[in-house]
Amino acid sequence: MIVLGIETSCDETAVAVVDVEKRQILAQQIYSQVAEHAPYAGVVPEIASRAHLERLPALTSQTLKDAGLELAGIDAVAATVGPGLTTALLVGTTFAKTLAVALGKPFLAANHIEGHALSPMLAGAEPPYLLLLVSGGHTQLAMVDKVGSYTLLGSTLDDAVGEAFDKVGQMLKLPYPPGPQVERVAATGNGAGIELPFPKNDRSLDFSFAGLKTAVLDLLNGKNRHENADIAAAFQQACVTILTKKSQLALKQTGAKTFVAAGGVAANAAIRAGLQAAAAKHGAQFIAPPLALCTDNAAMIAFAAGLRAVHKLPSGNLSTRPVPRHPLDMPWPPATA
Repeated sequence: MIVLGIETSCDETAVAVVDVEKRQILAQQIYSQVAEHAPYAGVVPEIASRAHLERLPALTSQTLKDAGLELAGIDAVAATVGPGLTTALLVGTTFAKTLAVALGKPFLAANHIEGHALSPMLAGAEPPYLLLLVSGGHTQLAMVDKVGSYTLLGSTLDDAVGEAFDKVGQMLKLPYPPGPQVERVAATGNGAGIELPFPKNDRSLDFSFAGLKTAVLDLLNGKNRHENADIAAAFQQACVTILTKKSQLALKQTGAKTFVAAGGVAANAAIRAGLQAAAAKHGAQFIAPPLALCTDNAAMIAFAAGLRAVHKLPSGNLSTRPVPRHPLDMPWPPATA
């Protein structure tokens, strides 16, 4: 089953062609809108939507060319219908639905979070596995029992870890996008002498990062001035500690033999190392997708939507409308128009 996937949930315009049953990415293109949003130090939905609209046709043509396929060789067209920025989702879903109608092919609705949750399967993971999803909008632990069956174990009660990285990067006046820059700066610092709190340090599997972010702000406003690199290193280590300790609790509670990490923050080398050590401590295999599949991409969208179709699970239709919020453990697809 060859699926053309479209991802426009936020500020990456992405197109991919995936052979679902072979778990093979035939081609993919990603256009990052960093330059468009940098002057505003954040994602502007209207600008994101216009950039998606301008880039999608050319990206689709190039992706098909790279895959060595014509449109007629596609079996289905998939697009992210949520969660995400509503106007950005509308651009991608409208483009994908139009293609599907013109080709007489099925339209498949993809859940962005499910895309992240199933992306480790493109790197060799097989359900059941324990998932830690860490991104700019999500931080949650869940059991992926099988395709379409997920048990949410815990999630953030306030900020996602990726959002905390972005906000701390802004406090340190790092270039846009600030979150990934924190890792770069932290590599040159030493946070050993800086104490930061561990919010939600209990036996639950829920997370909290708002207090940690505030503690960094207090450091910057305090009398005892620290180097930015040292603050970045201390903050990153605090995040590693929080994520690994909660993951260890989840591994112990579930007895999972495979532990996977997905989402943009899973590209952070220090966090990957901490999670891998946590898995080893509990005798579990650790798997994370390649870095290109951690950030938002269309390969995971085509793959997740295609897997639902292959497993004969509800996968939406032309009436399925975009939704800004839709948790992983809620029925999919969302309501239709």
